[in-house]
Amino acid sequence: MHSIGVERAQITMSSLADLPAAASVLIEEAKNEPIILFEGPMGAGKTTLIKEVCRQLGVKENVSSPTFSLVNEYEGADGKLIYHFDFYRINNEREALDIGALEYFDSGKLCLIEWPSMIPNLLPEHYLLITLQPDAEGGVRTMTINQL
Repeated sequence: MHSIGVERAQITMSSLADLPAAASVLIEEAKNEPIILFEGPMGAGKTTLIKEVCRQLGVKENVSSPTFSLVNEYEGADGKLIYHFDFYRINNEREALDIGALEYFDSGKLCLIEWPSMIPNLLPEHYLLITLQPDAEGGVRTMTINQL
């Protein structure tokens, strides 16, 4: 992954009640960037945040982590497709290529990607990087949005 970028926002969430506002900020920041990467340790809230983003975009079906299928497809209220990836369990980038990851990334559709560090050589040149970091007790999470 690229390491140089511009920090666009930093939000502290002290409870699940802060999640809708954080997701709203993320959606606003992503208006012109269809590729959004989600990094953070296991249990940081990546999938929970993605569920809220999808809810706000009008997704009606159940949003869950595509840990074993690698990609889930959802339809937003406007009929636009949203792709949700989870690369945590892949062994190599070939597995992402085999499901057509590059075609998804080039589609212009919203791509929400968990564990992008597993596919560093496949990432597009530009994207938003969302970093979720829980505090030591795991109760407060900081969401940082960077434009790369």
